[in-house]
Amino acid sequence: MKKNYKIEVDCANCAAKMEDAANKTSGVKNAVVNFMTLKMQVEFEDGANAKEVMPRVLEACRKIEPDCEIYF
Repeated sequence: MKKNYKIEVDCANCAAKMEDAANKTSGVKNAVVNFMTLKMQVEFEDGANAKEVMPRVLEACRKIEPDCEIYF
């Protein structure tokens, strides 16, 4: 299952680091952060619950940029 989320990120470098962090989060099969459109597309692993996974993705992203926000 793929879902798109609005994300607040300040620079392209941070967006790349957040993409890496999201991809390392359990339950995420693939994540792509587009700095230009401020969107994050997340493909979840089979059986993963998006409502349980996304708070962990946000936590991982906030380690890179503490004021990051993902709207889910």
